[in-house]
Amino acid sequence: MKSAYELAMERLERSEPKGRALTAEQKKRIGEIDLVYKGRWAEREIFLKGQLETELAKGDPDAVEQIRRQLASEKARLDEECEDEKERVRRG
Repeated sequence: MKSAYELAMERLERSEPKGRALTAEQKKRIGEIDLVYKGRWAEREIFLKGQLETELAKGDPDAVEQIRRQLASEKARLDEECEDEKERVRRG
């Protein structure tokens, strides 16, 4: 008997059209994109966490919450940009 996971994977394989394989150049470019966006996130994270520590020391809960929301927002935005750029490379 197949697990629910196996059945879902089979349905997914049937529903998604088979794409063409990525070329070595596309794979290389996607890897480069990942590195660039990881670097961008690291820069933003270091900056915002520094601000967060400052606000925590001041004891300003509103500023702390705002920075935490900004951290989450920045991460989501950069992840989306990264995936969009990788998708453009995949399409050729």
